[in-house]
This record gives sequence, structure tokens and C-alpha cells, in this order.
Amino acid sequence: MAATYTYQDVAEHNTKKDMFVVIHDVVYDCTKFIDEHPGGEEVMLDVAGQDATEAFEDVGHSDEARETLEQLKVGTLKRNAGDPKPKAPLPGSLAPAANTSTAGAGIGLYAVVVLGGLLAFGAYQYLQQQQAAQSA
Repeated sequence: MAATYTYQDVAEHNTKKDMFVVIHDVVYDCTKFIDEHPGGEEVMLDVAGQDATEAFEDVGHSDEARETLEQLKVGTLKRNAGDPKPKAPLPGSLAPAANTSTAGAGIGLYAVVVLGGLLAFGAYQYLQQQQAAQSA
């Protein structure tokens, strides 16, 4: 059975050598991971001993990051009266889902740029031929 922690328990683990964070009411010991964090240790130290759910989700971590997080799990958070409440997710969103809706727009924009370049090149070649024909 996993351990249960209070916010007070988590808050006591707020240094580089002893760091807990809470994400979605799960407590993680990030002490061994802090030096490996791609965003740097400062980002981790900013949320050490705190609820890092919003910071974690705002960055949009990958599936691999979420798998790494699972390995750091040490327990769950027990909420007491007066503890800060987690911020509600935006309506219609499921927090862990990655936002892939803009991927199509990026490919479409790339296609427009490539086609525009081809059209511009073709127009340039046509005008060069017309100019050469008038000169001759």
C-alpha cells in the first residue's frame, strides 16, 4: 500500500537534496530526477514541496515524461481542511491529453508556403522568358 502524505508532509521536502511535488493529488519524490530534468533544476525547485499540477500540465509534458513520473511515485495526497484546492481544468479538457489539434494547421501552413514558393518560381521563370523574347 502506498503512503499517504499531507500538504505539510510534502512541504517539508523542498530542497534539491530532498524534493517532493504533488501532481493530480499524487506525491512524487523527484530528488533523484532533479539533475536529469530537461527544463533544468530551477524549474523543479520553483515547485518543490508544492502542488505542481498546473506547472506540469501547462508545459505539456510528453508520454515519456509521464512514464518517468510514474517511477517517482511515493504516495497519495490526503487533503485536510484549509489545504489549497487544485485549480479546475478548463471546460471540455482532460488534462493529461496532449493537444494535437494544431498539427494539421502546421502541415497545411507548410504546404501553402511550399506551393506559394513554387508558384513564385514559375512566375519568375515565365517573366524571364517573356523579357528575353522581347529583347530578341
